[in-house]
Parts: sequence; structure tokens; C-alpha cells
Amino acid sequence: MEDRVSIDSVTKYYGSKLVLDRVSLSVRRHEVVCLIGASGSGKSTLLRCINRLVEYDHGVIRLDGVATEDPSFGKVGLYRRIGIVFQAYNLFPHMNVLDNITLAPRRVHGVARRAAEDKARELLAGFGMSEHALSYPEQLSGGQQQRVAIVRALATNPQVLLLDEVTAALDPELIGEVLRIVRQLKDDGMTMVIVTHEMGFAREVADRVCFLEGGRIVEQDAPSRLFASPQNPRTQKFLQRIIEAGRL
Repeated sequence: MEDRVSIDSVTKYYGSKLVLDRVSLSVRRHEVVCLIGASGSGKSTLLRCINRLVEYDHGVIRLDGVATEDPSFGKVGLYRRIGIVFQAYNLFPHMNVLDNITLAPRRVHGVARRAAEDKARELLAGFGMSEHALSYPEQLSGGQQQRVAIVRALATNPQVLLLDEVTAALDPELIGEVLRIVRQLKDDGMTMVIVTHEMGFAREVADRVCFLEGGRIVEQDAPSRLFASPQNPRTQKFLQRIIEAGRL
């Protein structure tokens, strides 16, 4: 299957600190890849390099075989093709749900208001949020806000969706509803790269799990194999701590 995203020897420094150390990773079309590892291992930085929210120092990242620095994309075009959802939702509090979702399609991508709103309402209906189209973020639960953030990322019809700890700010009872949305996206064939601390979630939705430590991908495998019998001692140690904490 053809690669949707190809990361080749990507290196990133923050000042003198090496955050990503020659990371290489390929993500096939319709594949779901989860990035796991301790805080500071480089997971979120790698995720944000994919759509150039973070600029890296060396290496190359390609989308459908074209380097993301290629002028044919441009930052706006790249953001349209690669959606991202953050842990903190980042919804505009002074805008209702419909306006939050349609802002980028209308203002950045030139979609007519009617078309943008029709698309937004279609997406909201698919995620059980139709009745909240005119609600404001403060009127929604955390799980509902996260669903709106996911819908907003989907409004530009991205080819890849990046999810950065989308359940970390949620109460345990709300995590399930967001995970159901991600499973639905997987069933629909969306290519996704997900940073998560939810090992059960990674085991359930990922086609492949990558364990990062010290800015490198130390081990990667299908979740059934990586969680059951990790080969690298550093992966074994990390997962043992997860098991002892009752998170796997």
C-alpha cells in the first residue's frame, strides 16, 4: 500500500537540546499509527513537524511523495490536507460551534458560507452533535468540545488527521465517547497519527504502535505484538511501569 506520509531522518533541536534524532517513519494510506512514550520523548514534536507547525532542522517529510516544503503546498494548503486536534480543544469561546467549524473553510480556504455550514452540519450530525450547532463552547462538556474540535479539523476534508493527546484533558467517563469517534474515523478509512498515553486505546485502534524514547523510535510493531512481547529492553521497562500503574 502506498505511503501517505513519509518521514525521513527528521532531526529537531530546541536550542542545544536534541528533541528528535534522525526519526524515520512511513504511514500508509488508511493506516492508524499511535506514538507512545514518556513525557519529553519527542512524540508531540514529531506530530507537529508533520504539518510544519514545528519546523525541523534536518531531514524531509513527504505527503503523497511530495516534500511538505514544496511550494505547491504552501502552509495553507498543507493545513487543509493535514488536520490536527489538540488536547486543549482551542475553540474560540466567543464563537458558537458552527462558526468555530466554518471559520477556516470560509476565511482561509475561500469556501462560501452556505457550503461551509452545510458541510459543518453534516459532520456534526455524523458525530451526534446536531443540536449543539448554535451552542457556545462553555455550554458543552469536555467530551463535546473535543468532538467539535475533531469536526473542525475534518471540515477541510484532510487526507491525514493528527491527534495530540485528545483524551488527556477529559474525565474518565468522557474518554469513551471521544474514543468511539476515533474508531469511527478509522472505520471510514482516515489516515491518522495519534499521540496518546491511553495504552488500551492504542491497542484497540492502532494498526501500528511506535515507542519513542530520547527523540528516537526505539521499537514499532502491531499493538498485539508490541504490548504482549516487546523486544527492546527500553520498551519492556516502559510498559512494565505502565502495567504497574494499572494503565494497561
